[in-house]
Parts: sequence; C-alpha cells; structure tokens
Amino acid sequence: MNTEVTRTALLVLDVQTVIVEPAPESFFVAMRRAVDAAHEVGIQVIYVRVELRPGHVGVSPRNKRLTRLQPVLQQGAPGLEIHPSLAPEERDIVLTKHRVSSFVGSGLGVVLSSLGVTYLVLAGVSTSTAVLGTAMAAADMDFGLHVLSDACFDARTDAHDLLMEDVLPAMATVLSAEQWAASIAH
Repeated sequence: MNTEVTRTALLVLDVQTVIVEPAPESFFVAMRRAVDAAHEVGIQVIYVRVELRPGHVGVSPRNKRLTRLQPVLQQGAPGLEIHPSLAPEERDIVLTKHRVSSFVGSGLGVVLSSLGVTYLVLAGVSTSTAVLGTAMAAADMDFGLHVLSDACFDARTDAHDLLMEDVLPAMATVLSAEQWAASIAH
C-alpha cells in the first residue's frame, strides 16, 4: 500500500441532519463517493460532529457565530445525528467537537498522532466554518491537505466559491471527490 495512503485520513465534517438539510443531492453523491473510495483503499474515515454544551458553559456571549447557532447545535437539539445517507460504518471513528475547528475539544489531534496520519482530506459542511477552520488549523500543524470541492457545501454559494477558488488553494490541493478517488485507486 502507498505510504501516503497509509498516512491519510478522510475527515467528514458536520454532516448532521440539521446542518446538511439544505445541501443539494450532488453534495451527498460526492460525499458518498469520497467515503466509499477511502474505505476501498483502507484510508481511515473520521467523522467529526459538532455539539455545544448548554448555556454559557457551551458558548461565550463574545462568540457571535456560535451564540447565534447554539439553539440549533446544543446538546439535545433535534437533528444532531449524522445524516442517515452518510452514516459511519463500524470501522470509522466518530468524534464530537465543541467549536468550529475540528481540532478544538474533539481529541482529533491525539487520534491523528496515534494513527501516524500526516495527510488530511477534508469534506463537509459548512465550507466557511468547519472546513475553513479545520483547514487553517491543519495547515498550521503541517498536515498535507486536500479539500474535496464538491463534497463540501455552504448555503452561501458565493462564500463557497471564493474559498475553493482563492483561499483554500493557498494551503491545500482542491479537487473533486471523483478526482481524488481516481488518484488513490489501486
């Protein structure tokens, strides 16, 4: 097996029912393609879901973005389960984070280090929050990065396009799920 493949993990970010509801069918097709391709070659798939603690323990009132989202993302809120069409398999790892970046409060760094992962492939929702925050943190930690453009979604298509075309290419290889799948196929 290719050394790069053995040191790679696919991060599936915030694909919870309430968050992916507005995503088009093409997003689900691309995400499924990415997950299936990773499984086919033995790449570890790690789902990272968001769930906030209730009240000020979960989000400071100084955090404008999460304060606005807290009612929807708070423990016990409906729709926080991973969308059934993207449900993890038993061999996948599922982590829970408490902020936008997948590295904050999830234990992701320890998991990646334990697995010897040095390359990350990012896919998920939203491009302007979880994907961007995780990509920036990962780049700062010297991970090799790929971002799957069609397996990411943002309700603000202009923000998604700007990030995929102008921001993320400065820190990651941006490509489609199908291009990535072809690149890792035996």
